[in-house]
Amino acid sequence: MLSIYRLPNHLPDEKIIKVVRRDLFILIKKIGLFALLVILPLGFFLMMINTFPVLLAGQISLPLIMISASAYYLFVWLLFFFSFIDYYLDVWIITDERIIDIQQKGFFSRVISEQRLYRVQDVTSEAHGFFPTILKYGEVYIQTAGAKQRFLFHEVPDPEGVRNMIIKLSEKNKEKYKLL
Repeated sequence: MLSIYRLPNHLPDEKIIKVVRRDLFILIKKIGLFALLVILPLGFFLMMINTFPVLLAGQISLPLIMISASAYYLFVWLLFFFSFIDYYLDVWIITDERIIDIQQKGFFSRVISEQRLYRVQDVTSEAHGFFPTILKYGEVYIQTAGAKQRFLFHEVPDPEGVRNMIIKLSEKNKEKYKLL
């Protein structure tokens, strides 16, 4: 659970309303792709055993095959790790005062943007495609009057619910600051 005290630029009396991450189906889809990338060389290896059994008995060819397979699996593992880090560390935090967008850009780069709720001008949700429509995940676009004019919640579950929540919180926040 994310602590209110660990929020960037914590405001007094601020409460976390919702922490939004990408939909779980996105992670499952990535795991399926990497499982395919792991199994694919095994099929190639079995085909090579049946077609060219001499290659596995050679003094030069066997170490080259082993080094190539090791490099391939190391690359696949690194790609999977990077993909998981990108999935897990991209987070959007909705509080009663603001929206915080935390985007992980590579292993050693993170971008944190925030926008006060009273600056929200328009909120749009979209779900394009078969799986996003059936599994109810999609994008939420937040148009603001700030420097970063458009926030994007990418591949989040229940985009309509997130949109409605942000609209209600924005209206309450505008009433609080008498900006309506």
